[in-house]
Amino acid sequence: MLPIFFCTIIMTLCLAQLQTFSIEQGLTMDTSITKSFKVPPASLPIIPIAFLIILVPIYAHLFVPLIRKLTGRPTGITHLQRIGVGLILSCISMTAASIMEVKRKAVARDHGMLDAIPVLQPLPISTFWLSIQFFIFGVADLFTYIGLLEFFYSEAPRALKSMSTCFLWCSMALGYFLSTIMVKIVNRATEHTTTSGGWLAGNNINRNHLNLFYLLLAVLSLINFCIYLVVASRYQYRPQPPPPTDVVVDTEAKAAATDEVKN
Repeated sequence: MLPIFFCTIIMTLCLAQLQTFSIEQGLTMDTSITKSFKVPPASLPIIPIAFLIILVPIYAHLFVPLIRKLTGRPTGITHLQRIGVGLILSCISMTAASIMEVKRKAVARDHGMLDAIPVLQPLPISTFWLSIQFFIFGVADLFTYIGLLEFFYSEAPRALKSMSTCFLWCSMALGYFLSTIMVKIVNRATEHTTTSGGWLAGNNINRNHLNLFYLLLAVLSLINFCIYLVVASRYQYRPQPPPPTDVVVDTEAKAAATDEVKN
C-alpha cells in the first residue's frame, strides 16, 4: 500500500501551487463581475470546492450506476482506477494552467502592462479564465481523494482500518510541505537564467516564468502517473470477506428440539 501512498503526494504538491500562485495571477486580472462587485482573488480556491459540491451528486447518482452496469462492480470502477483517473487529470490541469499563464502574459505584453501594479491596474482579461484549471483539478480531487480514502480503509488490516484513513491526510500534508521545497529548488536552479533571480522570484509575476513552472509540474505529474501504473498493475487486492447472509432455521428441526426440551 505504501507505493500507492507515495504516488499521491505529487498531486497534492500540484494542488498547493495551484492554490497559491493562482491567487497571485488573479491579483493581476480583472476580478469584476458587475460594475459594483468584484471577486476577492483570495477566494479563488473556493472554485474547486464549488465544483465538487456540484460534481459529487452527479458522480454518485449518474456516473457510478452507469459504470456499475458495464463493469458489474458495486463501486463502478476499482479504487486504484479512481486514483489513476485523478492523477492523470491533475497532469491535464497543470498543462491547462501553463497554457492559461501564457495567455495572461500575452495580454499583459500586448497591452504594454508587464509592469502594471496588481489590483490597481488589472489586465483586460477576466479572472474566471482560471476556473478552467480549477475545474479540472476539482474533478481530479473527486476521483483521487475519494478513491484513496476508500482504498486505504478497505485494504488495511482489520486492526488498522480506523487509522488507515489518516494516510489521506498524511499524503496531503507531505504534498503541501514539499511544495515549499519545490519552489526553492526551482528558484535555486534557475537563478542565473532570469533577471529576477529565478522563475518564481521577485514580486512581478508578469516578468516571471510561472508557465514553465506549471509545465514542469505537468511533466512530473505525468512521470508520477507512469510510475503509478506500474505499481497499481502489480497490486493484489486483499480478499474481502463474503457479505453476511440471513440464517435460515429449519422449522422442523426447531420444533423437534423444542419437543425434546419439553420431554
